[in-house]
Amino acid sequence: MTSRLGSLNEFCWMDLKTRDNVDRRAEAATVNGARLVVPPFDAGDQGRVAALIDPVGAAFSLWQPRRFTGWKVPRIAGAPQRMILACDQPDKARHFYGQTNGTPPTSADFIATRGPGPSAPQWELAVDVDDLDSVVTRARDHGHGSVTWCEETDRRVVRLSSPEGLTFQVRRRGQ
Repeated sequence: MTSRLGSLNEFCWMDLKTRDNVDRRAEAATVNGARLVVPPFDAGDQGRVAALIDPVGAAFSLWQPRRFTGWKVPRIAGAPQRMILACDQPDKARHFYGQTNGTPPTSADFIATRGPGPSAPQWELAVDVDDLDSVVTRARDHGHGSVTWCEETDRRVVRLSSPEGLTFQVRRRGQ
């Protein structure tokens, strides 16, 4: 399965921060079945980066910080909380990221895609909010007809898609 490179929805959502060395981590990823798309390179004085496609077809990047260590994400309503990879083989993906990072992922979930037949893997950003119903109302008021409800891991979840094709899971905080 291949990923459509160039789509923001499928590329560079999952930044695995590595404290050691992007070159060694990219090598470990390829040993574990990833395909190297962009070899490690210096991003100015900010850090070092590489782009790959994992064994289930999801694109991701590795980031070794230098001057830019990343954004501090508060644990408040409306802030990003987790990354979710929806794919046909979530166990295989979970195992790959654990092997590549040397530890099980703590800020990512791996879920099975729904529907008949295989589908392209997709990273989604999970955002927790206090009032899920008002988010849906505002999305529809702004012309976003692509609001879908689903039940994921015993939580009421809304999937919103941006005009650019990015998909977000919006969840009620504390539920």
